[in-house]
Amino acid sequence: MSENAAAEVVLTERRDDVLVITINRPQVKNALDGAAARGLAAAFDELDGDDALRVGVLTGAGGTFCTGMDLKAFVTGDVPYVEGRGFGGLVEQPPAKPLIGAVEGYAVAGGFELLLGCDLVVSSRTAQLGVPEVKRGLVAGGGAALHLSGRIPRAIALELLLTGDPITAARAAELGLVNRLTEPGAALEGALELAAAIAANGPLAVRVTKELARRAADWTFEQSWQEQGPIVTPVFASEDAMEGATAFAEKRTPQWKGR
Repeated sequence: MSENAAAEVVLTERRDDVLVITINRPQVKNALDGAAARGLAAAFDELDGDDALRVGVLTGAGGTFCTGMDLKAFVTGDVPYVEGRGFGGLVEQPPAKPLIGAVEGYAVAGGFELLLGCDLVVSSRTAQLGVPEVKRGLVAGGGAALHLSGRIPRAIALELLLTGDPITAARAAELGLVNRLTEPGAALEGALELAAAIAANGPLAVRVTKELARRAADWTFEQSWQEQGPIVTPVFASEDAMEGATAFAEKRTPQWKGR
């Protein structure tokens, strides 16, 4: 499929300093094929590559977030993986900038795993989330089998993974998988509100804070302090740090430069 076709199945829209990324395959409930995965990877590159963009929001067209891998494409050998980046061009290599999932309808199978690749999730109360791969004789190989038990209690993670049964967005929020709940149809609006709150902060500080939070799980307690130093020291010496302190003293809004 051509690059233009890939662009059609993944739409991007700039809303001030936020990039809204929309999976645009509503006819198959936004199930991903190879073109969609490549389109998502390109959108994440756009997010990280433009200094004017601060936060990304990932959503789906037509009232559904994503139902995972397009199984009809799968049987023809067309899989939604990008080399070095994994399922959907996301799960193995998330963008450096914050990414918020905005969920309506279903976020199941690989769609649920896309959410695990996001940093924050805003969901409609009526949405359903789950990993039904075992019901289809498959394994949740896009990150859920590997990492879900690190996000929620192991026994509950195994119940989701081994039964394949979905849970409500409210239950997902109780478990810490969803940050904010909205009324039906308002998930994108809620995600944009959250994105605006993040985008108002120092972009360099936000990026480094996300990096630390993601990498810290792989470090021992002692190692974490050693690793943190070289990463955070440039932030304290940055123009943004000086601007933040000066703006606070002068009681004005900071003018960030990202350096």
